Amino acid sequence: MTEIVTCVLCGRRGVRDFEAADALSWRCANRDVCQRRIDESAMERPFVPGAAEARAATGAASNGAGAGSADAALAGIAREVEGLRKTVESVPSLFQQVEDLARVVQDLAASVAAGSGGGDAAMSWLVMPADLPVARAVLDELCGWLREVFLRYPDGAGALVECWLWHPDVVEELLWLMRAWLAAYQDEDASAGRAGDWHDRYRPGVVKRIKTSTGTCSLENHQPGGSHHRHAPVVPLIDAVDQVAAWWATARANAAPEPTPEQFSAAHAAQAEQRRTGAGRR
Repeated sequence: MTEIVTCVLCGRRGVRDFEAADALSWRCANRDVCQRRIDESAMERPFVPGAAEARAATGAASNGAGAGSADAALAGIAREVEGLRKTVESVPSLFQQVEDLARVVQDLAASVAAGSGGGDAAMSWLVMPADLPVARAVLDELCGWLREVFLRYPDGAGALVECWLWHPDVVEELLWLMRAWLAAYQDEDASAGRAGDWHDRYRPGVVKRIKTSTGTCSLENHQPGGSHHRHAPVVPLIDAVDQVAAWWATARANAAPEPTPEQFSAAHAAQAEQRRTGAGRR
C-alpha cells in the first residue's frame, strides 16, 4: 500500500498497518489501538466526527463530480457514525452530537440520491400551463432543435408532416426526444451510453410513432369538416364515475351497475362523432 488512506473509525491517516473495512474504505489493522484512539478522542474533547468528509461529499455532489464518489464518502461517514455511536453512548453530550450527525448523513444521502436522477425533466406539451410566452419559448426551442438535429435524419424529415404543429401528440413526442438528446449530449452527466440509446431506440421509436399518428395528414385535414378538425377529447361517460366508484369501493363482489338509458344514448352519440371525424383511427 503506497497511497495515504484514512481509518473510517479513528481517523488515523497513513500508508501502513491498514486493512480493508469493505470494498471502499480502510480501517486500522490493530483494532485495539484503533479503539483506544477513539476512546481517547471522545474523552479529550467534544467534536463532530466526519465533518471534513461530509463537506467533501457535499462538494463532490454540487460540483458534478459524480454520484460514485459521493456515495463512497457517505458510506464511510455512515460506518464511522455507527462505530462512534456505540463508543459514546455513555457520554450524553457526545451521544446527542452523534445522533445529530446521523440525521445529517441521512439527509445528505437523500440529497445525493435525488441529484443523480438523470437531469432535468422533460417539458410536457399536453399539460403546458396556459401561458403564451412559455408556450412560444418552448416551441421556438423545439423548432431550433428540429432544424439542427432531427431533420438531419432522412427518416425524421420524411415523418414530420407539414401540419405537425396541429398534432399535440407529435409535439409531445418531439419535446421528449429533444430532452433525451440534451441528456445524452449536453447535460453534466451526458454519456456515450445515453447517446447510444438515443440513436438506437429513442429516435427510431419516435419516428415510427409519428408516422403512425399522422400518416399522410395535411393542413387541409385541419380545416372545418376535415378529419382532424375537432375539439379536445372528452372522457367517455364521465358522469358515471360516482356510480362505478361506489360499486367498486363497497360492492365489487356483485355485478357491475347496469348502464342507464342516458349512458347508452351518450355512448352512441360519441361513436357517431368518432365516425364523422375519424377520431381514434389512423
